[in-house]
Amino acid sequence: MNDTLWTAVALMLVLEGLLPFLLPRIWRDTFRRLVDFSDGQLRFIGLSSMLIGLLLIAFMRGR
Repeated sequence: MNDTLWTAVALMLVLEGLLPFLLPRIWRDTFRRLVDFSDGQLRFIGLSSMLIGLLLIAFMRGR
């Protein structure tokens, strides 16, 4: 279980680093727009991201 968790964290860091590495200008512009979002909008994005992640995990475990 511990190895799986660390592998997931490492993969998340790799995926999070792709956009700033490949497209820094687009990443910066996107980040600037995110800063202007209200707390409610950011919470909705976070909730949506978590739900999609949980659905993907459930789907992959059910295969």
